[in-house]
Amino acid sequence: MPPAEWLVEDGVGETRAALVEGGTIVEALVERDDPAPRPGAIVSARLVRLLVPGRRGIARLDGGDLEGWLEPIPAGLSEGGTFLAEVTREALAEPGHPKRLRLRAAPAGAAPAPGPALADRVAATGLPVRRLAAHQPDRLEAAGWGELLDAAMTGDVAFPGGGLRIALTPAMTLIDVDGTLAPAALAVAGARAAGQAIRRFGIGGSIGIDLPTVPDRAARLAAAAALDAALPQPFERTAVNGFGFLQVVRRRARASLLEMLRDDPARAAALALLRRAERTPGAGLCTLVADSAVVFHLTTWQETLARRIGAPVALRTDPSLAISAGDVEFRQA
Repeated sequence: MPPAEWLVEDGVGETRAALVEGGTIVEALVERDDPAPRPGAIVSARLVRLLVPGRRGIARLDGGDLEGWLEPIPAGLSEGGTFLAEVTREALAEPGHPKRLRLRAAPAGAAPAPGPALADRVAATGLPVRRLAAHQPDRLEAAGWGELLDAAMTGDVAFPGGGLRIALTPAMTLIDVDGTLAPAALAVAGARAAGQAIRRFGIGGSIGIDLPTVPDRAARLAAAAALDAALPQPFERTAVNGFGFLQVVRRRARASLLEMLRDDPARAAALALLRRAERTPGAGLCTLVADSAVVFHLTTWQETLARRIGAPVALRTDPSLAISAGDVEFRQA
């Protein structure tokens, strides 16, 4: 079996990375081109509202209107005071209730700096990294990139003898396990598949896993052990209770792949179509055909794509197409 390696692709509008082991993606990361500071960034900020003295407040980053939760409050800092902050969690676009950045006081001696980019984070793992280019064979797709994105969008993940349904809620990510195996075997297989999905999609925060009810304590311990084997530390979890429920808590510095894709499906479809356009052979005028919501996002990267493929790019709206059903057409000039 070939050794595990990261595949990294600098695409139009986003950077993609996948950790591939045995020809399968075990971890997928996407970083959108976004001016907002990344986790780990050191930024100048001002405390604009004190909510709980000494504990919590709202700070505004210099140079814009971006605000974040500051916790705890640095000693001696009062409303209107400036300080250096470290971004510990990016802003999250939760439906109906967007979550602000999370900040804390920067360590003593720190200086303003950007947070590590995706490529830096991948390199820091110490594993081999292969940089991909559009003119090369599509190693990401060969490892299942398209199927992974489909699963992240729908929340449906199959495994032998069963499947997962992954749902996003304001309180936690919920994973339901169902299948045709006997309850004890399904609990073990489902826990293993849930651990793999949590890693693959970068799910953080509070995660609830609903396994089949198994009265036997040994079966519940086996299910918990299967999760532990599939999901690398660090994380905390409860035991599997008598109703088959298990809760996992992981650090949440960034949106999961599910949250990223589902927050704006049209934007996700536009970025996927741009990736396909870079890898579609042809000459002359390149026309991207898509739903109007997708075309709206494509206008942002139209010139960038033209530069990268060395051909003019046109956009055409087709209301009969589903959001995910865009097309790439080349016409000789």
